[in-house]
Amino acid sequence: WMKRSARYFPIIEKILKQENLSLDLKYVPIVESALRPHIGSSKGAIGYWQFLKDTGRRYGLRIDDTIDERRNIFKSTLAASSYLKKLNAEFGSYLLALAAYNMGEFGLNTEIDSQENRDFFSLYLPLETQQYIFKIIAAKMILEQPEKYGFFLKESDLYPPFRFSEVNFNLKTEIPIVMIAQAALIPFKTIKDMNPEIRGYHLDSGKISLLIPEGKEKGFKERFVKLLSAASKKYTTKFHVVQPGESLTRI
Repeated sequence: WMKRSARYFPIIEKILKQENLSLDLKYVPIVESALRPHIGSSKGAIGYWQFLKDTGRRYGLRIDDTIDERRNIFKSTLAASSYLKKLNAEFGSYLLALAAYNMGEFGLNTEIDSQENRDFFSLYLPLETQQYIFKIIAAKMILEQPEKYGFFLKESDLYPPFRFSEVNFNLKTEIPIVMIAQAALIPFKTIKDMNPEIRGYHLDSGKISLLIPEGKEKGFKERFVKLLSAASKKYTTKFHVVQPGESLTRI
């Protein structure tokens, strides 16, 4: 948690400030995912903030066969900020907003109506939700004063800050991701690590932005254009008119 927080908290804090939300909300993705993009739950929640598909799409995240923005730290944090704002306005407190984030708005509203009570500490809620709030509080206490709890880390122990450059594409056809890695002079794995929202090995046509290591944007465009040109000559679309008696294997 501590090592990853050094990399991701600056990004999360910047977005929370921009959205006028409490910076303490940065501890939510610690409890939700341990700040790991590929974590999934048995209910189908994915990513840093553990969005379900329907909720993620409702708050502007692209989720399909090629891109899953629940795994994008920037876009998922912005979506979570919008969702938490809405919950806070609806329930009137961060404690209830976080309870709703964990158990769902409908579930919490049902409990409030049934118990005729809106005080989080007096509500009888599922054990997971009761523990959820205190896990967030515990994460805050430990990460703010690690030495008090027996954790002694040097700066060199922490993951380095996330430094990147952005490259933008408006693709007319599908391309292999390895082509982008080659143009940036980096391994395929680096592209996947820096852009965990990408699924598979290809990018679909259309507009998309990707992150590459800082400094690797120099000369990127020229190399990419050359690789794209060479690929278009190598892989041309071919048409075959099926003849009577031909099998799929023979074609």
